[in-house]
Amino acid sequence: MSWRSSLEVWDVATGQSRVILRTPMLIEAPNWHPDGWFLVNGEGRLWRADADGLRLLQIGCAERCNNDHGFLPDGRVIFSAHDGTGAGMHVWDGATTQPVGTQRPSWWHGAHGDRLVYACARGDRVVRIATCAMDGSGERVLTPDVAHHDGPDFSACGTWIWFNSDATGHAQIWKMRVDGLDAAPVFRDDAVNWFPHPSPCGRHVIYLAYAPGTLEHPRDRDVSLWIMAPDGTGRRKLCDLFGGQGTLNVPCWSPDGRAFAFMRYA
Repeated sequence: MSWRSSLEVWDVATGQSRVILRTPMLIEAPNWHPDGWFLVNGEGRLWRADADGLRLLQIGCAERCNNDHGFLPDGRVIFSAHDGTGAGMHVWDGATTQPVGTQRPSWWHGAHGDRLVYACARGDRVVRIATCAMDGSGERVLTPDVAHHDGPDFSACGTWIWFNSDATGHAQIWKMRVDGLDAAPVFRDDAVNWFPHPSPCGRHVIYLAYAPGTLEHPRDRDVSLWIMAPDGTGRRKLCDLFGGQGTLNVPCWSPDGRAFAFMRYA
């Protein structure tokens, strides 16, 4: 069977990947459930993926789900989608199939303790990083409106937020404290770098690198996966692949931090 999307797992210790599932459907952004299955989006819906195939998840009246989805600390599904009103992307609680009370548009990216972290566009329409409580209250926009800030994810300890920003000219990997202080790039190079994800064990950070000059995070490009220590040292390329948008958008580590899931495309 010809395939469009290949869901794969990278083992950090062995430096090898293995295929979990290949499908002719375009699916994106795998999250790793503690029970060993993966959450992906495709055709505007959410799917449970494993070696046996894809099974559709029922998510209420939400429509046009995108690749910003994952799991809360208690295992509930959380995702971003429209509700048919034209008001923009909203964050939804998969257990209640009701919107979380965040403003719109908002694109979920991570959770730690009792806080969510997400990308948002407010009055100025510039994409910025914000946090709020699990019920959507107490929003705090943490980054200024002078650049595009995206792809946030909490560190394992919950004291840092990793993200990408083009404040220095093109997308680079940054981190800041959860209150927005001490924001700075972790390193600088010529690549266009997106979607940093720290491991649950606290030892690694992975990210997606595009060729210099790439605008935003398009799909179907030659890209590479990189890994480094949380202080930016030991940075090394894991592999080259055909991917981009959908490959590594959201938290994708195994619970023990020994492996992570990603998408490769034909």
